[in-house]
Amino acid sequence: MKAGQSLWTREQLILAINLYSKIRFGQMHASNKDVQELAAIMGRTPSAVARKLGNFASFDPTLQARGIKGLENTSKLDKQIWREYMDNWDEQFIESEKLLAQKKHTSLESLNPLDLDEPKDMFGREATRKVLMRLDQTAFRRMVLSNFDDCCCITGINQPELLIASHILPWSKDAGNRLNPRNGLALNALHDKAFERGLVTITTDLKIKISPLLLKDKSIPGIQSNFEAYDGRDLIEPKKFFPDVEFLKVHNERFRS
Repeated sequence: MKAGQSLWTREQLILAINLYSKIRFGQMHASNKDVQELAAIMGRTPSAVARKLGNFASFDPTLQARGIKGLENTSKLDKQIWREYMDNWDEQFIESEKLLAQKKHTSLESLNPLDLDEPKDMFGREATRKVLMRLDQTAFRRMVLSNFDDCCCITGINQPELLIASHILPWSKDAGNRLNPRNGLALNALHDKAFERGLVTITTDLKIKISPLLLKDKSIPGIQSNFEAYDGRDLIEPKKFFPDVEFLKVHNERFRS
């Protein structure tokens, strides 16, 4: 450690990995407004925060597979925080969001705004459900769309209004991976619905697979252009978090062949 530098605290690292999960690899630089904002909250320089994001990148297997090494000189605590986060994504992400809200002197709900007509005196299980819904519809969407460069990973459509952060494992079926970007695909509304209904799936080697139930009507121009044209193609690869193979296997079992 250079003279005048201070060790990163556990709290600071949790805030840094929270930001790492939300922004693209190409955005992890000192001039990024999110990096600058977090630096101000921490009392560190934007360059220091950007370097720490680069440190976390060195642990990321997706980036390693693309030949991107990230920054070296990581600490044992860096690696520990990374492992804790990746092994228990939902719980760790929620805790990091709570910490960020605290540092910003706001609430978790305000940090993840959602237009819900809800009573102000919610408590217990219902309050928890609403908070998870907020995180799912705002934070999860931000992470998943960022992971695919704000493009549909099947068609490449890049109009945000048409994109949905789709769960591979349904929201209602796996409470531990509702916020995990490895459980998410950026899909346009049509392919999101087809994916949800088992008419489209993604194989474990990231190939697009279209149900024969759709392809039997491939004489219809819309079926040709929207489905037949993509059958067997490679998925547009994510920038950081690859879909979890075990999640894909579960969805493959729901595929309507």
